[in-house]
Amino acid sequence: MTTPWGELALARFPEDPRDRLRAWDASDEYLLRHLAEHEREIPLSGTVVAVGDRWGALVTALAAHRPVQITDSYLAQEATRANLARNGVETGAVRLLTTQDPPPGRVDVLLVRVPKSLALLEDQLLRLAPGVHEGTVVVGTGMVKEIHTSTLKLFERILGPTRTSLAEKKARLVLCTPEPSLKRPVNPWPYSYELPDDIGTASGRTVVNHAGVFCADRLDIGTRFFLRHLPRSRGAERVVDLGCGNGVVGTALALANPEAEVLFVDESFQAVASAEATWKANGVPGHAEFRVGDGLAGVAAGSVDLVLNNPPFHSHQATTDATSWRMFTGAHRALRPGGELWVIGNRHLGYHVKLRRLFGNSELVSSDPKFVVLRAVKK
Repeated sequence: MTTPWGELALARFPEDPRDRLRAWDASDEYLLRHLAEHEREIPLSGTVVAVGDRWGALVTALAAHRPVQITDSYLAQEATRANLARNGVETGAVRLLTTQDPPPGRVDVLLVRVPKSLALLEDQLLRLAPGVHEGTVVVGTGMVKEIHTSTLKLFERILGPTRTSLAEKKARLVLCTPEPSLKRPVNPWPYSYELPDDIGTASGRTVVNHAGVFCADRLDIGTRFFLRHLPRSRGAERVVDLGCGNGVVGTALALANPEAEVLFVDESFQAVASAEATWKANGVPGHAEFRVGDGLAGVAAGSVDLVLNNPPFHSHQATTDATSWRMFTGAHRALRPGGELWVIGNRHLGYHVKLRRLFGNSELVSSDPKFVVLRAVKK
C-alpha cells in the first residue's frame, strides 16, 4: 500500500498465498491521504485511536504516532501484529485493545473505519464518547456502499454535527465536529431476549448479545432450524460450538446433555463475550470454556467428539468460502476417529461437496427450501 509516508507491505491473517484480497482498500488510503493533507489542522499528537482497523493498515501507517487500535476481530489483531513486524515496527508502538476492553480516557484524534454493523458502531461511539473533547478530531472512513444516512445520524446523535466528503475511488470520509455538551443516549448493549417455545431444550431460555453479533435482536432463521435438528449428545463428550456467535447452539446442547464439556470459540471478542453471558444467564450445569481465536487452531488433534458449526460466507464485503474451508479442515484435525461435524448452511453454498472431499462422506440430516443440516464423520 502506498501511503503519504512511504510504501507498506501488508497481508491479511492468516496468510494464504492464494488469497487475492488485499489488506486495505480505497477508504484506508483516502483517510491517510486526508490526514497528511490536513496535518496543520489535524496534528497527530496526544492519543490517536483507530476503531475497526480491519487488518492493521491504519495503525501500521501511523505507528510513529503510537496509536491505539480497537478491534472486535482476533484475526485483525493478529494481522496487525504481523504487519507491524513485516514493516520493521515494534509491536509496542501500537496499543492493541479489543472492543471489550475499557477505551482510553482521553481521545485527541478518533479514526473510525465504519463497520458493517450499525449496532457495533453505536456501542463503540458511546463507549468512546466520554473521552472525546471539544478539540478532538473525528474522521470516519468507508466505501460509499458502507456509509448510509443512518451512519451519519448515529455520529450526530452521539458525538456532534456530521458531514461527508466527496467520494474518491468509491470511498468517503465522515467528518464530525464533537459537541461535548450533547446529551447522549444510554448504551442499549448488551441486549437480551427470550427464545421461542418451539426449538427444543433451549425453548424459553435467555440469549444475551453484545453489539455486532449476528442477528443480535432476534433468533435468525438458520439458527432456529439448526436448534430443531441438533445431534443427541450423551455422556462426557467434548463438544465445540465453532463460530459460536451468541452461544445459543452450544448452550442448547449442554442443556440436553449436562455432562458435555463445551468449548465456545469465535474470532469476535463481542461474540465470545455474548456466549459466556448467555451461558451464565441460563445457569447451565456442566463445564464450558470460552476462547477467542482462529477457529480450532490450538485445539489438540483428535481431542473432540462433536463440532457444531454455522460458518460465515462473508469476510467484510467479500463473499468467500475460505473461512468455511478453514473451519472444516480445523474440525477434521481436532475430531477423534468417529467424531462428527454438524453444519448448518444455505442450500446454495454446496457445503456437502467440501465435506465429502475432506471427510469422505456427508449425510443430509434435514433441509428446507433455504437451509441444509449436514453431518460428516471422521474415519
